Amino acid sequence: MENKIKFLDLVKEYKSIKREIDEAVKRVIKSGNFILKKEVEKFEKKIAEFCRVKYAIGTNSGTDALCLSLKVLGINKGDEVITTPFSFIAAAEVIANLGAKPVFVDIDIKTFNIDHSKIEEKITKKTKAIIPVHLFGQMANMDKIMRIAKKYKLNVVEDAAQAIGAEYKTRKSGAIGNLGCFSFFPSKTLGAYGDGGMVVTKNKKLADKIRILRNHGSSLKEKYFHLILGINSRLDAIQAAILNVKFRHFKKWLKKRQQIAKYYTKRLKSVGDIIIPEILPDRASTFHQYTIRIKYRDKLQQHLQKQEIPTIIYYPTPLHLQSCFKYLGYKKGDFPESEKAAKEVISLPIYPELSKKEQDFIINRIKEFYQK
Repeated sequence: MENKIKFLDLVKEYKSIKREIDEAVKRVIKSGNFILKKEVEKFEKKIAEFCRVKYAIGTNSGTDALCLSLKVLGINKGDEVITTPFSFIAAAEVIANLGAKPVFVDIDIKTFNIDHSKIEEKITKKTKAIIPVHLFGQMANMDKIMRIAKKYKLNVVEDAAQAIGAEYKTRKSGAIGNLGCFSFFPSKTLGAYGDGGMVVTKNKKLADKIRILRNHGSSLKEKYFHLILGINSRLDAIQAAILNVKFRHFKKWLKKRQQIAKYYTKRLKSVGDIIIPEILPDRASTFHQYTIRIKYRDKLQQHLQKQEIPTIIYYPTPLHLQSCFKYLGYKKGDFPESEKAAKEVISLPIYPELSKKEQDFIINRIKEFYQK
């Protein structure tokens, strides 16, 4: 390839909407309103409408969105919260940072999402909530999870950081649980130019409390009057303005991702021992990542590196085997499907600006690996 393929090309994306982005940023700077205000309110309204919920509250990051969600649900020291060990650390991290205990449940190897059939056996008197992570852009089985939650009177917080726009039986990610959390980290399907997050909910009481918590526990009506102890987790206006611009193009970009994924699947489904992503018939994936599984993953990665094709392994070490969670007492073999996935997964470049020529080059080099 004459031009080096990137795993994600945010510069190319920026160039495609440069005029709109530049105008939006200048508008905020000229207004002098940099924290919350009009741009944030506008973006919150758009996300609420998109997810078909009543309330959306902008936060400083997706991690803070999870943290505030657990806080408003009263998760505290000694409580237990069920989640997955095969994911980014954020969900388990916030559980632990609140003094609660992350309780891991293995994944369904086909979807990489939490295996709903294994949740009930992990529920105890201390269990207060479930955090399903909609990994790589496909939602977990929310009907089964909500049924379990109702049976045991548990709250559900959807970690939809990788899945804004994903659907489960026509319902949007984030809108099924008590609360849903999004991340607008730059690499996300809808990404800012810095950190950013959002909590969505249909519950006014929870929404109001998150608005208070994100702004130092301040009253929504009276400045410098603090109702509770909160934190500083406000989405700033420049990031919101950028996201408002990007949101205009989001559906088009999402469709393009799905087309790229479909082409990968078509051309890789019968190649060697590759296991392509399985998207269940009642779901629509955002393909935040296009993640395949192969037995000789590391050798394929080395082969592609020589061809200057970037790949990323999400995630090489499951959370239960991370040093920071050693105190939980888990050991190798406790979650075999998560451990198997960690050894076999590899994610290929996927973003709206990836050309057909670039994609063909990637696919042909993968085929070349098997021919050798």
